[in-house]
Amino acid sequence: MGDPASIGPEITVKALAAKDVYDNCRPLVIGDAGVLEAACRIVGREDIKIHPVSSVGEALFEAGTIDVYDMKLVDPETLERGRVSAAAGDAAFQYVKKVIQLAMAGEIDGTVTNAFNKEAINLAGHHYSGHTEVYAEFTGTKKYTMMLAHENLRVVHVSTHVSLREACDRVKKDRVLEVIRIAHQACRDLGIEKPCVGVAGLNPHSGENGLFGREEIEEIRPAIEAARAQGIDADGPVPPDTIFSKARGGWYDIVVAMYHDQGHIPLKVVGFVYNEREKKWDAVAGVNITLGLPIVRASVDHGTAFDQAGQGTANERSLQNAIDYGLRLAKSKKQE
Repeated sequence: MGDPASIGPEITVKALAAKDVYDNCRPLVIGDAGVLEAACRIVGREDIKIHPVSSVGEALFEAGTIDVYDMKLVDPETLERGRVSAAAGDAAFQYVKKVIQLAMAGEIDGTVTNAFNKEAINLAGHHYSGHTEVYAEFTGTKKYTMMLAHENLRVVHVSTHVSLREACDRVKKDRVLEVIRIAHQACRDLGIEKPCVGVAGLNPHSGENGLFGREEIEEIRPAIEAARAQGIDADGPVPPDTIFSKARGGWYDIVVAMYHDQGHIPLKVVGFVYNEREKKWDAVAGVNITLGLPIVRASVDHGTAFDQAGQGTANERSLQNAIDYGLRLAKSKKQE
């Protein structure tokens, strides 16, 4: 359910209030039952019953009831919503650790995460830069990447949570090729039989034949050629200022971005819609998926939104999208 002081509990209740979720899967929340009970009151859904369990086998999986693997880590009466705290950060970290353990043990088919706050988990002594790194460590995964998705736009990254200077240094042939392969397989897992992978350049105009940088010549293009030799339909390096419009237009099934913001900015421009007249978000859509793991992990593509916590107004669309993607990937993995 994410950081208990965030919007996570509220959008969890909103997303699981929809009956069709239970028609398609059997959702179990890892978190604190007391916090979710409070979230039901905050969002005006006192009609929903919170059912605490201590094992997966105790869950009812019935619409109108939210099963919660109750970790009992937070007192909802003293919880300060909308604030960074070590206590909330530790709880959020323990929820994630538990859901990974359950998935690795085969007790659940996939995992979906709400946001945690990086400052809060680090205050609690858990030194990770994000969910992706937590999942990688606790699943023993060495080769992985982040994928963002909204409608027909899918983006994977050569690097994510590092400085821009370091991100440029990480653009190496072997890593670019690795991410192209992961991107190709992700599309196959989503049911795209013959995916086309668009690979972005690093520099303006993809380096303009070395005028603005040589990464495209020395690292990116050789990776693309190697991918093609392996039977992958990869195109590029495509100038970063046009590749995402092409992907939206159907040229590519997925885009390989060279660093965090190169991929995140276009996707969030499309998925995050702010209503200037009403001063609120009409949509906060999109999904964050970690590829290369032995288990399924999909996530909301937004932060903890502490400024909205406790108000009951947070938008649950990104969480709904994440549940849908998690379901698709879990079904694909079961068919392997």
